[in-house]
Amino acid sequence: MKKKLIIGISFIVIFIIISSVLFNKVNDKKLTKVKVAEVAHSIFYAPQYVALHNNYFKDLGLDVEISLAAGADKVTAAVLSGDVDIGFSGSEATIYVYNGGEKDYLKTFAQLTQKDGSFIVSRKEIKDFKLSDLKGKYYIAGRQGGMPEMTLEYILTNNGINPKTDVTLDTSVAFSAMQGAFIGGTGDFVSLFEPNATLVEQQGYGYIVASLGELGGVVPYTAYNAKTSYIEKNKDIIEKFTKAIQKGLDYVNNHTSKEIANIIKDEFPDTNIKDLETVIENYKKVNTWPNTTEFTKESFNHLQDIMINAGELKDKVNYEDLVYVK
Repeated sequence: MKKKLIIGISFIVIFIIISSVLFNKVNDKKLTKVKVAEVAHSIFYAPQYVALHNNYFKDLGLDVEISLAAGADKVTAAVLSGDVDIGFSGSEATIYVYNGGEKDYLKTFAQLTQKDGSFIVSRKEIKDFKLSDLKGKYYIAGRQGGMPEMTLEYILTNNGINPKTDVTLDTSVAFSAMQGAFIGGTGDFVSLFEPNATLVEQQGYGYIVASLGELGGVVPYTAYNAKTSYIEKNKDIIEKFTKAIQKGLDYVNNHTSKEIANIIKDEFPDTNIKDLETVIENYKKVNTWPNTTEFTKESFNHLQDIMINAGELKDKVNYEDLVYVK
């Protein structure tokens, strides 16, 4: 009797395990694969990682795969070639593609950040930093035509500093190499995203002296885009993706830095939890994350003002042409 009971229980356990595996496979098949290329891997994009780790995408039927394509130009290339479905970069990329004459051009459909996410890091400690401290200095500014570099130029110009003559802006260093170049001894200042800025400071190579986001104003700084044809054929996917991102934004804007850090910590294994909290709090203080994925015509035009100031754009593009609104 005892032997039969054991055999019976064993069959039930095996049945439960097999059923569970089959159920999960069925569920996996129901998920729609969506490939995303991100411009950088940064705490700056916390709402995206919250959406990923809190299963907001999966709850809406999407299996989102995020890969790194360092630089907006590389993100754009990946989207245009069809290697990925959605690009995540500065909105300036869509303007470049549109003005380049691409027939199946890119449209932005959701913003994730509304401020520049980089910080000014000085090689020397400056107790009371002023933008005038940059005069006569060598600054690793990022790729020419990229948002960090253009935002810096805009900030300098609007504070009476000529970016062409008053400071040496090095735009030859690739985005991914900026931290290494600065640590290696190049430049007096550098623009760095987090967690890189904090790591450089902790290692004694520099000092965070200001936030470009705080100085640069509201723009659709980092946003999601896709080819016009993809959006038209996959409106349901775009809607679900946007809903998941909105939930990520809602979470970061309504939870503590500690709670957010605990969710996204696996994305940044080299950053301890306390530093992660500090960085998130710093981004919260400058109102980095918007309340909604939608952005205004005014903020889009401000983005174009920044581009025109940098000499990267002659005439503004219509908001309605490059922004997808359901």
